[in-house]
Amino acid sequence: MRVVAVGDLHGNFPALWRLLRLEGLADPLLQPTEELRSGRTRLVLLGDLVHPKTQRDYERLTGLTPFDPQDPNHLRLAAGAQIRELFRLKALQEASEGHLTILLGNHDEAALKGEPLLGNRHLKHLEFHPEYGGKALPHGLKAWMEGFPRELLLNGVHFAHVGPVPWLQEYDALFYAQSEPKTWWFRTPDYVERMGYRFGVYGHVPMREGILLKERFALIDALDLGEYLELFPEEEPLLLRVKRLPHA
Repeated sequence: MRVVAVGDLHGNFPALWRLLRLEGLADPLLQPTEELRSGRTRLVLLGDLVHPKTQRDYERLTGLTPFDPQDPNHLRLAAGAQIRELFRLKALQEASEGHLTILLGNHDEAALKGEPLLGNRHLKHLEFHPEYGGKALPHGLKAWMEGFPRELLLNGVHFAHVGPVPWLQEYDALFYAQSEPKTWWFRTPDYVERMGYRFGVYGHVPMREGILLKERFALIDALDLGEYLELFPEEEPLLLRVKRLPHA
């Protein structure tokens, strides 16, 4: 069994569609291939499907330059573009016969719940907030996303959006008040071993130099660099490699 693991998406659907076609997992119409439907290859997305990371990413998504996160028309365009692609991903997953797993990221949960309001002093993610002029997620998408698991375990390899311990998978007030979701991997990297996992694959922390491979885990939030991870979890020792999309 081969596993293709993809870090935080943040609205970068063009990169995902390119990746799936390159890896032989989706055809030109974004229908799953036999490679994916059969389970010879499993696809794991680590969550944060929504909310482009930067102003420039919003501009690429909407075609608006500059993108104004305070303009209701711009917000509705940003919401609509993501909603359209989310429905395509939903259809792909439903046709993949259980071999496409999408984990719940904190941005996904915030979009579902309407809180907390995520962003920073430079950019707020307001597109799914009708009270700011945005557009709410459709009921069908919300029901689908509410079913996303928070973790996956395959042959001792653990996949989660943030990290290996349960409290890093609960996006509550404490999660946003502490630094551990961004720092556990260098302060307490033995979490993976203490939880009994053979290896861990996580996102959430942007890897500006590319995917980080350690002895017991990988941090793979690097899709904006075109990077993703290929694993063979049934092999001993574990086989894995970083892959990169060719320049468009």
